Amino acid sequence: MQQPTQYQPGTGMMDPQSPRGRRRKGFFKKKIAIVTYLLTFAQIIVFIVELVKSGQLTGTPIEIKPSFNPMIGPSPYIQIHMGARFTPCMKNVPGVQNSDATLSFPCPNATTTASECTLSELCGFNGVPNPHAGGSLDDRPEPNQWFRFIIPMFLHSGFIHIGFNLIVQLTMGADMERMIGWWRYTIVYLSSGIWGFVLGGNYAGQGEASCGCSGALFGILALFVLDLLYSWNERQSPWVEFIIMILGIVVSFVLGLLPGLDNFSHLGGFTMGLALGLCLMRSPNALRERIGLARSPYVAMSGGIGTEAQNANLMNAKATEPPGRFNPKAFFSGRKPLWWAWWLVRLGALVAVLVGFILLIVNFYKYPSSNCSWCYRLSCLPVNGWCDQDNLTTTNNTSSN
Repeated sequence: MQQPTQYQPGTGMMDPQSPRGRRRKGFFKKKIAIVTYLLTFAQIIVFIVELVKSGQLTGTPIEIKPSFNPMIGPSPYIQIHMGARFTPCMKNVPGVQNSDATLSFPCPNATTTASECTLSELCGFNGVPNPHAGGSLDDRPEPNQWFRFIIPMFLHSGFIHIGFNLIVQLTMGADMERMIGWWRYTIVYLSSGIWGFVLGGNYAGQGEASCGCSGALFGILALFVLDLLYSWNERQSPWVEFIIMILGIVVSFVLGLLPGLDNFSHLGGFTMGLALGLCLMRSPNALRERIGLARSPYVAMSGGIGTEAQNANLMNAKATEPPGRFNPKAFFSGRKPLWWAWWLVRLGALVAVLVGFILLIVNFYKYPSSNCSWCYRLSCLPVNGWCDQDNLTTTNNTSSN
């Protein structure tokens, strides 16, 4: 027996239509996924700026010398100069600050293998303190371009990279934003992207430059996995959908082993998406039925499921509480133990996310290099020297007195 609630079920909640009988809306009839479109617009603009910058510095928008960029885009040095995650620009690292000789780095305008620039010139953004011969890992001030955990979400390594990501973002991402609302979507997207770059900063190769919104999209993918699990019994072919999702995840992680791609961003984004999904998404359908919660999900805060359910929810709100007033006592009173148990799960996920983020940030700045000697292999295959490509490329400049 269900506990009565003050909320009327939204349209279609009591007698859901069969998926076969639903009529898919045309593109222009769908609710506008404003955050997805704004993010996409910003990423396209930034990529155009990357191409222009590359053309100005190297004479061509696409790296063809000293090697060809398989993603068909600017060189990694252009990406570093524009804000890609690059550990030497963010903190003291072994082999740089404690080098016995003065080091030179590849220049943003490099078309050869020569290293002729300082670390400050490579990093850009008003530069960083340059390492000096005979220095140590305790040198102060140290590089501290912390914003490289955020900016890389808007950078991409080439046409293939941004093309694939934006296709996923404009389809899967837009659908998720329409379902859960813009503010939930924004929180998950940005948090997953940042978490992925923080995780990679801790465990990826010190010389690896990483960029792209893949980590953020993996966070959104995690929401789809949760949504499938939450509505498992209502799906026509849940196992088929689940297998397709798992195959997609596995393929993406395998591709993350290729040079230039960062599996840690994928792993970190997916983990953050799962945790925030537990915090922000509606309860599983089976649990909602047991606690008598028939209210349409996401409507009150975001209108994520459409205007009809939103209007129904608005009528319910007018009948129970004055507009704009939240009554905590009424919200928490009469809740069943299962409701409280699920909210403890939500709280646990939130605490785990916050603690994990703090620990990773502390670990990144406290320890010059990762204590995990094998973790880098999660993002590369030990063939053809692929794992060696993540090592720092520098030149020792020695001078006689």
